[in-house]
Amino acid sequence: MNGYEDDLSERDGFLFQHLIAMFQTLALQQMGKLMNPLTGAVERDLHQARITIDMLEMISTRTAGNLSDTESRILDNVLMELRMNFVDESSRPEPKDGDGAEEATTADEPPAEGEETESTDAGGDADGEEDATGRT
Repeated sequence: MNGYEDDLSERDGFLFQHLIAMFQTLALQQMGKLMNPLTGAVERDLHQARITIDMLEMISTRTAGNLSDTESRILDNVLMELRMNFVDESSRPEPKDGDGAEEATTADEPPAEGEETESTDAGGDADGEEDATGRT
């Protein structure tokens, strides 16, 4: 390989590892292991977590034989960690409201006394129309 091809290969390796890390973080959020940075709450959706893990398993299957030893090891380790966490979370009962779990403050809640009623967050639309995320 020449220098340009080496740079592309190194870049692709970095991007692949970053992709795996993104799916890993998403699955951990969906299992309620990490806080959702968009809502500020710990949320649990095991159905979505299972889908995310399945996507990583599909990537593993579809890329078999095309990954470096390091990439393959990272993907295998992430899948093993996520599967173990999923089994652990599946054995726990669904959390009830008020069990000490963090709750997100959403735009649907009425403003506290003295707060403005118009949205002031980035991307919010004070006239009640939906923005790009579908929120009002």
